[in-house]
Amino acid sequence: MKRVVIVGGGIAGLSAAYRLKHGAPDVAITLIESDRRLGGKIVTDRVDGFVIEGGPDTFLSYKPRGIGLCRELGLEDRLHGTNEKIRRTYVMRRGKLYDLPEGLTGLIPSRFGPMIKTGLISPWGKLRMGLDYFIPPKSLNGDESLAQFVERRLGRELYERLIEPLMSGIYAGDGEQLSLGATFPQLRQTELEHGSLVKGMLATKRKAQRSHGFPMPLTAPKKTWPAFVTPATGLAEIIEALQARLLDTDIQLDTRVTRVDQAGAGYRVLLEDGRFVAADAVILATPAYATAYLVVGLDPQMAQALKDIPYASTATVSVAYPLKDIPRPLNGYGYIIPRAEGRSILACTWTSTKFPHRAPEGYGLIRAFIGRAGDDDVIARSDEELLGLVRAELHNVLGITAAPLRHRIFRWPKAMPQYTLGHLDRLAVIERRLTQHPGLFVAGNAYRGIGLPDCIASGEQAADKVVSYLSANL
Repeated sequence: MKRVVIVGGGIAGLSAAYRLKHGAPDVAITLIESDRRLGGKIVTDRVDGFVIEGGPDTFLSYKPRGIGLCRELGLEDRLHGTNEKIRRTYVMRRGKLYDLPEGLTGLIPSRFGPMIKTGLISPWGKLRMGLDYFIPPKSLNGDESLAQFVERRLGRELYERLIEPLMSGIYAGDGEQLSLGATFPQLRQTELEHGSLVKGMLATKRKAQRSHGFPMPLTAPKKTWPAFVTPATGLAEIIEALQARLLDTDIQLDTRVTRVDQAGAGYRVLLEDGRFVAADAVILATPAYATAYLVVGLDPQMAQALKDIPYASTATVSVAYPLKDIPRPLNGYGYIIPRAEGRSILACTWTSTKFPHRAPEGYGLIRAFIGRAGDDDVIARSDEELLGLVRAELHNVLGITAAPLRHRIFRWPKAMPQYTLGHLDRLAVIERRLTQHPGLFVAGNAYRGIGLPDCIASGEQAADKVVSYLSANL
């Protein structure tokens, strides 16, 4: 019997195992995870009626493998979107909260009205944004940063006050360093195809208006999902469903892998306790720096490219209060904070408004995101310091003076891969070196997408490659 070893029990590794179980039922699977639990950055606390997410709390519905996997696991009916009754998010500017303008598509404003009315951007900033219509595309040899691109097309003010905090909410990164080609390549494509972002937006609107004139299709329309969805009692539902379907899989928790060596036509996966597992194929669903450590003896060049992918450390702090202790109404999903504000906190989600069923009636649940690229030391602070930082923030913005009814702190050291300039070149090296090691594959959020559906797709694609490889080498 062929054996596949998967290193890493996060969503990418679990998705790979589940895909293999169905795509190659005659293959033995061993999944090795260094932690005492599965799920990686997905962790959900359910206590006294509160649903508290430690890592991600939702995923994009338009990326197919999130909903696709949930459908396969029987969770589709458990999915729901964010609160449709209150669709409001704020952006901080000099300590005050401004409404996030409606109509943002892929970070870029797609409606003129909300941008004209917003007090977040000055009249000069709005005029500068409009100049995008007249600025010709720039010929480039190579990549440019996200900040450079937005400033070149729409101006510095729009970047600092609007685009940067939105981008930080996704990557916890520094837009001056993030690669446009690796993060938002569609923006550069729009510039090249239409000459400007505004022209591209107008062309998209005209196309949508023309499509309204076509007759309705005879087939039943697909279900329309909200932009962001999540299972009713947290993302851990996905992990629990995967675990239930992998009960007969060899899963080794609290087990650390130290090295992967070539062994004839296959591999030896060495464990910290001196044992090893022989494998015909290996999927490394570990962070890039961990993968680099595992393959350095096998391929130093690939290990260096993996090691060169930087990471940011973050933390989340969730606090719960009786609503009577929150002077300001939680009338939105929360707010994002630009880097220019000089705060360690980059966003606060008003979870009990965003997902009303995640707190008991009469209580508010708030989650703060702490840490950005370049601010990794923040997670080294004590629990008391992190909680104090959040309480000071909520006192300043919401007027809360009471101590929280309960709180939960999650630290995520080196959790967020940064797709910095040169990322695509690093990927090219990694993929080229992998071809020199048949049967060795990588998966996870370090490569071509950091969201939950991206990680699922990454694990599944690695599993499909394993099946193809083993079929060709029977």
